[in-house]
Order: sequence, then C-alpha cells, then structure tokens
Amino acid sequence: MNIHQEETVIQDLKDWKQLIKPYATPENGLAWKQIFNTILPFVGLFILAVIVYEYTLWGSLAISFVAGLFLTRVFIIQHDCGHQAFFPDRKKNDRTGFITSFLTCIPYTYWARSHNHHHAHQGQLDTRTIGDVTLLTVREYEQLSKFEKLKYRVYRSVPVMFIIGPVYYIFIHNRIPFITLKGWDKERKALLKTNIYLLIFFTVVGILLSLPNFDLIAGFKKLAFIYVPILITFVFTAIWFFYMQHQHNPNYKAWKKDWEYLLAAIKGSSYYRLPAIFNFFTGNIGYHHLHHLAPKIPFYKLQKCSRENPIFQKHVAEITLLGSLKYAFYTLWDEENNQMIRFSQLKKLRVPV
Repeated sequence: MNIHQEETVIQDLKDWKQLIKPYATPENGLAWKQIFNTILPFVGLFILAVIVYEYTLWGSLAISFVAGLFLTRVFIIQHDCGHQAFFPDRKKNDRTGFITSFLTCIPYTYWARSHNHHHAHQGQLDTRTIGDVTLLTVREYEQLSKFEKLKYRVYRSVPVMFIIGPVYYIFIHNRIPFITLKGWDKERKALLKTNIYLLIFFTVVGILLSLPNFDLIAGFKKLAFIYVPILITFVFTAIWFFYMQHQHNPNYKAWKKDWEYLLAAIKGSSYYRLPAIFNFFTGNIGYHHLHHLAPKIPFYKLQKCSRENPIFQKHVAEITLLGSLKYAFYTLWDEENNQMIRFSQLKKLRVPV
C-alpha cells in the first residue's frame, strides 16, 4: 500500500466517526433477543445430546457439533460484553460475559483485556505478543538461527495453527496466565479464579449426569464425550474466522511511528463475505473491518452499518471461504512489498541481514 493509496483511504473515510456513531449503541431489547436465540438453543441442544447419548453415540456426537456452532455464537456475546458493546449497561455486560465464560471456558476478564490490546495495536509491528499470533517480518526471520527458523516454521505450519493450536488454546493457553506484564494482577487472578469456577461448574454437571444411579464414572464419561466435541467445534471455528481476517493481501502493517488506526482497521482487517448461516453462527464477525474500526458496535448492528454505509466497503479486502484457504499458508510479513508471503516465496526475495 503506497502513500497515495493511504491518503485516499484517509480522505474518503475522514468522517468515519460520525458515520459510525448511530450504530455504536447497544440496545437491551436487541441484546436479549440474542440471548434467547443463542444461549437457549445451545442449552437445549446439550440436553438433547445427553438424551440421545443413551440411544446412539453418533447421533449425540452430531448434536454436539451443532451445539459447538451455537457455542461460537455464545462466545461472540461474551466477546461483545468484553468490548462493553452488548448491553448499554457495564454491569450487565460484565455479568453476562462472566456467565457465558462458564460455557465457552474462555476467562472473561483476562481474555477481554488481551483482546482489547489486540484491537489497540493490530497491525502494529512493535507489538505482536498479546492477543495475536506471533508474526515475523522477512528480515527478522532471516536473522534467526537455523534452529529458530525451524521452530518458527513448525509453529506457523497448518497442522500446528489449525489442529494442535486450537486444542492448546482452549485447554492450556486460557488456563495459565502467561501475560506477566505489570498492571495485569487483577486479570491474572481472575483467570485462576475462573479455573476454579469451571472445575466446580463441570463437577456439578458431571454429578447431575451420573443420576439417577449416581454412577460418577458414567456421568463424567458422558460429559466428556458430549462437551469436548462442543468445545473443539467452537474453538476451531472461532480461531479460523478471527485469524483469517488479518492474513489477506493487500494488507497493512507498520511500525508504531508510522501506524494509523484507521488504516489498520480498514486495510489490516478484511470483510469475510459469508453465507447467511455462517454470519449467524459467527455473529457477523465477517464484518471485521467495521468491528476493528469501532468495537463498540454490537455484532447485531454490524450488518446494518455496512449495508447503510457502502463507503466502508470501498477500500476493504473482500475474502471468501474458498479464497481464504490460501491465507492459511501465509507466514511472514514482507516489509519491502507490504504483503503477507509464504515460506516458499522467500527464495525470490533478496533481504540483506
């Protein structure tokens, strides 16, 4: 992206704050509607999976898959609560975010702060460690030792990023307070408390599933068989859609001294053009450029904002499910050409170390 293109984007969207303002307004009625069409079906599907489990394991597993998609939408509710963008009231947001974290197993306070950090620094090359996947520039990669290069290649490989990574993320990354920065004591303690609450919550659920015979082994076996696939479906789906929307070309990344918030949102995020059913389950996260531009817009107003303000679509990279598959192989940022590249493209570059 050259200077002229950047200036064009900035000029065309100079009034973006005014355009966004009518939509950055959470509403109680619309928020409760999402509770009813998301959390109630999720709980119902879980109960149905428990009942069907007694007759057919495959049927129960299929229901768990659908429940996992609803859990993705439950997480979007939690996510918006973390942005204080679901209900108009902070207490309602925090309470709802805390309650939904029991279902998603994602610690509300800790995750919300790390995610808000991602929003404040997305596309900023100086800050790539919190709330985001580690990304190296070509120059940084070339300066690594052979062993460090191997480690990075393994880390950014498709099996690690999209198979091992999601499992690690839900069962380890969100269980341990890896962020040790000063001023994060409250969030670290909240994460550890969440682990205790989750242990109590799922212990109670496991006991309930062991009734009426009070067969604890059978009860917890049933819980694991049903809920682990739900979690895996949810985290695979969420990671794919959140991650893919920053891997496209053309893209925007810059060092802090040159970084522009507007450009990071519009050019560093994408518009994922999805079928209506995917928009439903992912809570309109496909409008990622709008979400990054104004995280105070509730997910239930993103589509309306985009439809009524086509100017926001003018400069954004539009991606599709099929077209985005290649982004899974983008692993480095080429500063010289301002683009994401694959390891296989390195040979074509001449980067002095």
